[in-house]
Amino acid sequence: MTSTLPKAVLLIRNPTAGRRRRGLVDAVVRQVRAAGWTVDLVDTCARGDARRLAETCDAGRYGVIAVAGGDGTINEVVNGLSRRCDTAPPLAIVPLGTANVLAHELGLDASAATIAQTILSGRAVLMRPGEASGPLGKGGEPRCFSLMAGAGFDAKVVAGVSALLKRRLGKAAYVWRSLVETRRYRPVRYAVEIDGARYEAASVIVTRGRHYAGPYVVAPLALLSEPLLHVCLFERWGRSHTLRFGLALLMGRLPRAGGYRVVSGRDVKLSVLHDAGETGRQPVQIDGDDALTLPVSIGLSTGASRLLQPS
Repeated sequence: MTSTLPKAVLLIRNPTAGRRRRGLVDAVVRQVRAAGWTVDLVDTCARGDARRLAETCDAGRYGVIAVAGGDGTINEVVNGLSRRCDTAPPLAIVPLGTANVLAHELGLDASAATIAQTILSGRAVLMRPGEASGPLGKGGEPRCFSLMAGAGFDAKVVAGVSALLKRRLGKAAYVWRSLVETRRYRPVRYAVEIDGARYEAASVIVTRGRHYAGPYVVAPLALLSEPLLHVCLFERWGRSHTLRFGLALLMGRLPRAGGYRVVSGRDVKLSVLHDAGETGRQPVQIDGDDALTLPVSIGLSTGASRLLQPS
């Protein structure tokens, strides 16, 4: 950060995220104010508030916009900032959520000192978010993602975890739902097109970064600063392979697992190839939220955001 920026921070906080870590926000605010900066703290009240605040904040007043919340709240802010391109302040993260994947991606630990110093003097990384959209004429607007979009097993897990359950159980809610989805598994197959090349998979994650579900690596070569999508293909079907992939992820071995590969590209299309008798919608998760329904097209946003990481 340069000294020419206004020494003021707009801190957008999701009051329902990280209830047990509220002291972290207070500590960050104290340290930033102690450095002579102004901090304006605004709580969100409903879905969409974080996006609106990011899209309308005054870059002449604020040198940094910060978000205290989970990956879903951060997604809203990124969607708001990406529309503004060069007129938007850089974004700092105060991680409060369940997984905090973007914080891991930026190398940001959960200490108040590191977070405050990143706000004050962090290094800005320019990132073009991914952008996912459904068929034309089906309603809804494209959704940006700083982290990932997924279809298949992980999207069904996300769709099955309610906000109430996530608040009560935290990460355990996803473990429980993963067991439920494994038990009710059906061999749905998905068609994946990457820059015109066709693939088939049992589950798909399209990511902008290396990490998934916190510190776990799915795409070792991915960089937020690189305008490229990395498509993680789980190419083998069945409960046993689902469990094997999950164990490999937790053990840090997924990139080397048989039946798994990562293909990079800029234009991705996902659709259902065979539904295996599974009725109902096929969800698409975006940054950990149930957001869209297949089929979808995924590319890179024309806008960009500047993310602050520890210097």
